[in-house]
Amino acid sequence: MAEAARRLDVIEVGPIVTAADAAAMEERFIGVPAAAMLAELLTGELAGRVAAVSSFGAESAVLLHMVAAIDRDVPVIFTNTQKIFGETLAYRDELAERLGLTDLRVYRPDPRLLQLKDGTGLRWSYDPDGCCDLRKVEPLRRALLPFGAWISGRKGFQAGTRTALPRFEADEGKLKLNPLADWTKADLDGYFAAHDLPRHPLEAQGYPSIGCAPCTSKVLPGDDPRSGRWRGWDKVECGIHQPASPGEDPIF
Repeated sequence: MAEAARRLDVIEVGPIVTAADAAAMEERFIGVPAAAMLAELLTGELAGRVAAVSSFGAESAVLLHMVAAIDRDVPVIFTNTQKIFGETLAYRDELAERLGLTDLRVYRPDPRLLQLKDGTGLRWSYDPDGCCDLRKVEPLRRALLPFGAWISGRKGFQAGTRTALPRFEADEGKLKLNPLADWTKADLDGYFAAHDLPRHPLEAQGYPSIGCAPCTSKVLPGDDPRSGRWRGWDKVECGIHQPASPGEDPIF
């Protein structure tokens, strides 16, 4: 583990975190509750080198509250795709204020790339993968440049593609943490109640998973929570959690 920690110090050079590093972290924290795991890392070896990435979606308040309770100064990155629900932007501001987040960083798509690749703003309607690359993946890569690690709010129950989700991954040379990987919907609901956290206003309207407005639809009770994302397309992830193949340009 000392080797993994040492390598996180040199975030400027090449791929630094490997699958073996992530596996070692996974083993180290077996059985350790998410809050305790985050407290040890955010105040220890990852202090100053980690950011939380949040969509400020239906369940985001849990992880954000957990992080803020440890250190309100941990940077929180939000990617405004410019296709976001107005309710999400309002919820973002409400949560940031309530939790006392001191370093909310908002990243947007590169306007030059938007003009070049999505001049009409309709790429989502015929190429959702390309739209996500342009409006989510590329801005997040820029946002994460200063960091050696980042925290994701993914949960294993959210979709069939996430059932074996580990708490630690190697992603493009960075350590990615999924503290809530093994949490259930009941766990999340219990945390919301215990800490009196506000819910996303769209959740009560049938949106258990909330992304961009054009590609998010309501979900029937009992359906996969993410079945309302990119309905009608063979697509279940935006691309942030599916790194491009070596040599592949994710924007074009």
